[in-house]
Parts: sequence; structure tokens; C-alpha cells
Amino acid sequence: MGQNDLMGTAEDVADQFLRVTKQYLPHVARLCLISTFLEDGIRMWFQWGEQRDYIDTTWSCGYLLASSFVFLNLLGQLTGCVLVLSRNFVQYACFGLFGIIALQTIAYSILWDLKFLMRNLALGGGLLLLLAESRSEGKSMFAGVPTMRESSPKQYMQLGGRVLLVLMFMTLLHFDASFFSIVQNLVGTALMILVAIGFKTKLAALTLVVWLFAINVYFNAFWTIPVYKPMHDFLKYDFFQTMSVIGGLLLVVALGPGGVSMDEKKKEW
Repeated sequence: MGQNDLMGTAEDVADQFLRVTKQYLPHVARLCLISTFLEDGIRMWFQWGEQRDYIDTTWSCGYLLASSFVFLNLLGQLTGCVLVLSRNFVQYACFGLFGIIALQTIAYSILWDLKFLMRNLALGGGLLLLLAESRSEGKSMFAGVPTMRESSPKQYMQLGGRVLLVLMFMTLLHFDASFFSIVQNLVGTALMILVAIGFKTKLAALTLVVWLFAINVYFNAFWTIPVYKPMHDFLKYDFFQTMSVIGGLLLVVALGPGGVSMDEKKKEW
């Protein structure tokens, strides 16, 4: 069996998976995508004192401002999650969650930590895809009416979302000489490039979902660490951030790559 036959078989399997899961996939994607905001909002409630004291100590802003920051994080994230899952005011919810990402990037000094900054950008990429999906839903009532010009911003949102999502995978690359690390880096990088340029996008994104999920369960198994240990919180944070990026990739699978992609250009050739 040649390489083209293998690729064709893999694409057939992916298409079959999409046909079976078409009704459920967007819902699962949304739940995965907002999971990090949901977990962090709940964390703000249960760790109110710790979070407030951290912000107060870091920024010397006083008890009131630090409490306001924690409350804003809690309310903004949980409200955004409810709106996204209920499909109400999704665009406003996305803008609100973008604001939360920006606020946390500054407040927790993520701007100077390349790994966490890239993960936050990847999270933003997932939200861009969610925005693109909400735009396409809004235009679905005009089915059959050409909307090439109107959908142009949506296409660039999908492109930006795809490119930002692959940043997450870059934080998982291990630069050592072990055979497993080399294979993981080569396969992961190839899949990232395919998703970013939009070539064999659905198959590449679906493969990345499986790959990321396996890595996530193996490396970020927070449930195996006692709750009172700091490592539990670190792994839990990483786990849900990765799940959010998986949600973004599932949206790529469900929506397709959009107009600015090689898959779309192939149709014109």
C-alpha cells in the first residue's frame, strides 16, 4: 500500500468519524475550549484568600483592589462560560474572555514567561475560532445567499485561530536526544505546520487532538497528586489549558480550515 493509499484511508476514517459525531462535536469542542476558564473561575472561589493575597503582595495594590481583581476573574470567567455553552451573546462572551486573558497575562506576569505566554496566545486562538463559528451561525439564516465579502473576516479569524493554536504544541516540544522525544517533535511539528497552512486540515487537527489528549493524560495527571501539594494545582492548570486547545482543534475539525487555507485553494485549481 502506497503513501497516497494510506493517506486516503486515514482521510476516509476521519470523514467517517465526522459523519458519526457531526451533531455532538461542536458541543464537545465548546465544553473543552471553555474548560480552563471554568476551572479557573471555580478556583477563584475556593482559593479566594490565596489569590487575593498573591495579587496584593505582587502589586501592593491593597486589599480592596486585590479582592476586586479576584471577583472580576470569577464573575467574568463563569459568566463567559455560561453564555458560550448556552449559545447566547457568544461574541460578547468571547470578548470578555479575551479581556480576562489579557488581564491575567499582566497581573500574573505571564508576559515575561514564554511558555505561559504561548499557551495564553493559543487559548486566544481557540476563542478566535469560537468567534468565527458564532459568525457563521449568525449568517446561516441567509443560506444560499452569496456572502463572500461578509465572511472574509471570519476566514481570517479561522487562519489566526489555527496559527495561534499550534503555539500550544510548541510548548510541549522536548529538546533532548531520546528517540521518543525526537519522534514526538518531528510528528508534532509536521502536524502543526499542516494545521497552520490548512493542508489536510481536518485529518491533521484530529490527529493532533488524539496526540495532545494522550500527552495531557500522561504528563498532567493531577488526580494522582494529593490536593494539598502545590504540584496538584500546577498540573491541574496545565491539564485544563491543554483541554482548551484540544477544544479549539475540535472546532477546526468541525468547521474546516476556512477560506484562507491550502485545502480551500485546491478546490479552485
